Amino acid sequence: MIAIGGVIGAGLFVGSGAGIAATGPGILLSYALAGTLVVMVMRMLGEMAAADPQSGSFSAYADRALGRWAGFTIGWLYWFFWVVVLAVEATAGAKILHGWLPGVPQWTFALLVMAVLTATNLFSVASYGEFEFWFAGIKVVAIAAFIVIGVLAVVGVLPGTHAVGTENLLGRGGFLPHGVGAVFTGMLTVVFAFMGSEIVTLAAGESPDPQRAVSKATNSVIWRIGIFYLGSIAIVVTLLPWDSKDVLGSPYVAVLQHVGIPGAAGLMDVIVLTAVLSCLNSGLYTASRMAFSLGQRGDAPKAFARVTGRGVPRTAILCSVVFGFVAVFFNYEFPDSVFKFLLNSSGAVALFVWLVICFSQLRMRKIIERESPERLTVRMWLYPYLTWATIGMIGFVVAYMFTDHDGRMQMVLSLVAAAVVLVAARVVHTRRRSLEPVQAD
Repeated sequence: MIAIGGVIGAGLFVGSGAGIAATGPGILLSYALAGTLVVMVMRMLGEMAAADPQSGSFSAYADRALGRWAGFTIGWLYWFFWVVVLAVEATAGAKILHGWLPGVPQWTFALLVMAVLTATNLFSVASYGEFEFWFAGIKVVAIAAFIVIGVLAVVGVLPGTHAVGTENLLGRGGFLPHGVGAVFTGMLTVVFAFMGSEIVTLAAGESPDPQRAVSKATNSVIWRIGIFYLGSIAIVVTLLPWDSKDVLGSPYVAVLQHVGIPGAAGLMDVIVLTAVLSCLNSGLYTASRMAFSLGQRGDAPKAFARVTGRGVPRTAILCSVVFGFVAVFFNYEFPDSVFKFLLNSSGAVALFVWLVICFSQLRMRKIIERESPERLTVRMWLYPYLTWATIGMIGFVVAYMFTDHDGRMQMVLSLVAAAVVLVAARVVHTRRRSLEPVQAD
């Protein structure tokens, strides 16, 4: 359920409107291309995770396949990405709750949701799994119900509706009203909505049967993306004109109101809040497990690698959430300066992670085939050709980001952040080597 619900985030319910408005019905191609990238990357990651389940997932594989510098750098960048996400999601959840109870200050709700989910993560990994099971379940039921209602509306079965033709898809400037280039611009918005698919490979390391869990999760990623993203977005652009001002708000609310579902806005608020809490829960789990793995490998303080009697890395969780609380403070006090810098400097981490996974898989396949070929229960298709093709696609997205103003800002600042972590990796590893002879004596 974590794997199924993990691809459904608040960005799908709310953020997809901006992509539709900028690209038109062709946003379906943007989602299809970005989804193809995710499918390829998850297959590669699944191959490595099934053969060698690790709490640090791709960071641990990069450590072994590419070198300590790679595991250190991508691990800390990924941790940085998720602690910033904690602040984003806590603020989004607080905004919804404040709308329901305007008498309570918004920051109080941000503090409350962070505190509650921190407590559940500190209690046991089972608590995280239980919360995420129900969060994911609600999201899956909601998106499935939306698709069923939408299909019934498209064919004109719902009361008050009539069969919809292709006017919204092919009229109003055509399927690509802003040209083919808009598809790639749309990808810049869409590609980051899929960040989080890889969480299941981190969680698999703490499951009873990690090989089976990873195999099922990676094999299901195609239909998950196809149904939840492409299916629901197809309904939105079929039922609503892409240039409608209603699409810019929440396209899902607009569709439900369009087909006459009462209380659509309030219902969607509940679903979006669930998605936000799910992302917060997963973000805290993911950041803490990456910090735990870094601690195990000596790339973070040793305290990060210590666990409680319940197997919980308490210090790693608390340090992650402290940074999250600081980021929440920046979001309220300096939204257009400090927090905007944090957002932009972590914005392209998804692409960095995917590239590292690709290059790690190229090397890890040879290592696994040499040392324990029987553990290759999940295999990347058409290796190594599809791996190199995926690297080329990601490289294209990176290059295209430099042609977009917002994308260029994110890429430049993310590269700066990566350079800083690379320098830190060099310093840490040089210091470690200098201490080794002393320790040997």
